Amino acid sequence: MKVLVTGGAGFIGSHVAEELAAAGHQVRLFDSLDPTVHPVAPAYIADFELIRGDIRDPDVVHSALSGVDAVVHQAAVVGLGVDIGDMPRYVSTNDLGTAVLLSQMAQRDIGWIVLASSMVVYGEGRYACATHGVVSPAPRSPADLEAGLFEPRCPHCAAALSPGLVEEDAPVDPRNTYAASKVAQEHLVASWTRVTGGAGIALRYHNVYGPRMPRDTPYSGVAAIFRSTLARGEPPRVFEDGAQRRDFVHVRDVARANLAALEAVVARERSFTAYNIASGEPHTVGEMATALAKAYGGPPPVVTGEYRLGDVRHVVASPERARRELGFVAQVSFAEGMREFATAPLRG
Repeated sequence: MKVLVTGGAGFIGSHVAEELAAAGHQVRLFDSLDPTVHPVAPAYIADFELIRGDIRDPDVVHSALSGVDAVVHQAAVVGLGVDIGDMPRYVSTNDLGTAVLLSQMAQRDIGWIVLASSMVVYGEGRYACATHGVVSPAPRSPADLEAGLFEPRCPHCAAALSPGLVEEDAPVDPRNTYAASKVAQEHLVASWTRVTGGAGIALRYHNVYGPRMPRDTPYSGVAAIFRSTLARGEPPRVFEDGAQRRDFVHVRDVARANLAALEAVVARERSFTAYNIASGEPHTVGEMATALAKAYGGPPPVVTGEYRLGDVRHVVASPERARRELGFVAQVSFAEGMREFATAPLRG
């Protein structure tokens, strides 16, 4: 098949492009090559056909879709953002851009899309109260965070909660602009499938890390921020108490998941399904910082007690649906991945 990978010059998109090409697909990249993200075109995309343009430009997108059979949509503004002033850029690029892409796919009669979504759509993960069963905790209050009370409470009785595995059928509860934009992207793709008879799969990535992550910026993932800190000879600074739980999944596994999703979506019509893409091996942020510092040979992390409003405490996924329906199982272990990431090249 001929596949258009939007955001194909990026951290995840470039690995997806390589995985698809290795499987025999013809790959075309679409990327804005925003100079704030890519000061120069990355050398690792040199062997791919590249169309440079803005995902919000209907004419450029229409041209990029010529001859294409399916789309893997990675293009997005990522991260939590810096402040409320980032909101228009997130909504414009992520949501308007997706709407433009889908409308042009309909014009080209292209019926298959794999969407890069995120675990942030869940807000907090799955929690249970000993008295009230499974509950959805309210956002943590600034007063609690300031007092070092980081664990969410039961919304009914304020008791301590037990975190568990979140599944794809859990209600979405976006708690920042990026998360809201990802929920909107999923809804747009679902609507497109109903109207056009096409098929879409959303891959809800958990904490992706690996080679080509962007260096330390306000929009980087925590793994890249810690790596950049170690490269400066400084200890990683871990927010809260370091006990917040995540699932760290290697970018090569994410690329494999995209290939599996592409192979699955072409067998479907008029359907939309979301999948957690996770390692199934959860760790705390403190454990990740410690493993990375040890592998790098740098100073051990410092737990600061600092916090960010909009961060969530625990998000750990069940990868069972992806295993059952896509045949996807992560292959890179946490220990192996952190050893590699400690010295892997980051993107400038």
